[in-house]
Amino acid sequence: MTDTLQDQKKPYHHGDLKHALVEAGLDILETEGLPGLTLRSIAARVGVSHTAPKNHFGSLRGLHTAIAAEGFRRHAVFMRDGLDGTSDRPTRLRAAANGYVRFARKHPALFELMFSPLLCDPSDAALQTASQASFAVLEDIADGLIWDKGRGADAGTKTQVMLWSFVHGYAKLMLSGQLPCGPDGSLLFSVNQIIPGFAYAD
Repeated sequence: MTDTLQDQKKPYHHGDLKHALVEAGLDILETEGLPGLTLRSIAARVGVSHTAPKNHFGSLRGLHTAIAAEGFRRHAVFMRDGLDGTSDRPTRLRAAANGYVRFARKHPALFELMFSPLLCDPSDAALQTASQASFAVLEDIADGLIWDKGRGADAGTKTQVMLWSFVHGYAKLMLSGQLPCGPDGSLLFSVNQIIPGFAYAD
């Protein structure tokens, strides 16, 4: 083993290797996209043997799942960005919608991975906890929204799904280049130019 490889391995002791592998995967997604996210490339980025990721996560899908869980944690942070305990509901609505779309624009490969049941394990407990915490931001701001279909015993759930479908659909259409753009390629309208159409009961 060369001195260089030994030096690369030194910072990653057993206690933080899993975290280092997830961070390496996130870095690769930013620079190379999903095609570059392999066990071998992640191991090389960290400076460990190519079997190390499999030993910790069982498979590439297991590592994908851990990376996606971290993505959802960061996603929730984006949706809460700039808010405090005094922010009113319309302000929280705009922040969450903008944060949702801004995260997708800034981290498109990670966003795709997070919502891929083929690449990740939807039954994973950590992934479920992280995704539910992210969705909880939308649940909170959906409370009290006026929507003509949001009635009956399941009115709250209907409104949550409507809001989620709106912001997620906008983000996906944006990433696929399907939204109308001006001559310079910029979007003709942002998600926050549409959001004001939603109102609260009080």
